[in-house]
Amino acid sequence: MYKEDRLPQNAKEGILFLLIISVISVNTIAPIIVGMERGFSKETYLETLKIIPFMWVIVVLLVRLVAGPLAGRIMQRFAGETDGFNARVLLNTLLNVTILSILLTIIGTWIGSKQISLEPFQNFFQSWFRNFGIAFWVELVIAQPIARFAMKKLHAGQERLVN
Repeated sequence: MYKEDRLPQNAKEGILFLLIISVISVNTIAPIIVGMERGFSKETYLETLKIIPFMWVIVVLLVRLVAGPLAGRIMQRFAGETDGFNARVLLNTLLNVTILSILLTIIGTWIGSKQISLEPFQNFFQSWFRNFGIAFWVELVIAQPIARFAMKKLHAGQERLVN
C-alpha cells in the first residue's frame, strides 16, 4: 500500500503532526476570535495568552477523544476509494473543524469568561459561524500545510538515512 509522505506514518509522527497543528491553531485562532469579540489591542492579546495553555490542552484532548474518532467514522461513509489526497484532506479538515468549532464555541466562552453559563448558547449561531470560518481558513491555509510540509521533510530525511 502506498504511504503518503505528507502524513504521519506512525504514532510518534502522529503526535508531532498533532502538536504542530494544535500549537499553530491555538496561537492563531484564539487571539483572532478574542480580538474580534473584545477588540484588537495589546491588553486583549496579553489576556488571551493567559488562556492559551488551557485551550491547547483542551483542543488536544478534544481532537484525540472526540473530533478525530467522530470525523474518522464520518469519513468512512463519505470518502470514496477513488478520492484523491486533497479531497480527503479537505473533507477531514472540514469535519474536524466543524466538530471542534461547535465544542470550542461553548467551552472557549466558558474558559474565557472563567464561568460556566448559558452565554455561549444564547449567541451560539452568530459566534459559531464566525469561529468556524476563522478556524477553517487557519487550518486550511496555515496549520495543515505547515504540518504536512514538516512530515514531508521528516520522511525525506529518513529516506536519505536509509539510502
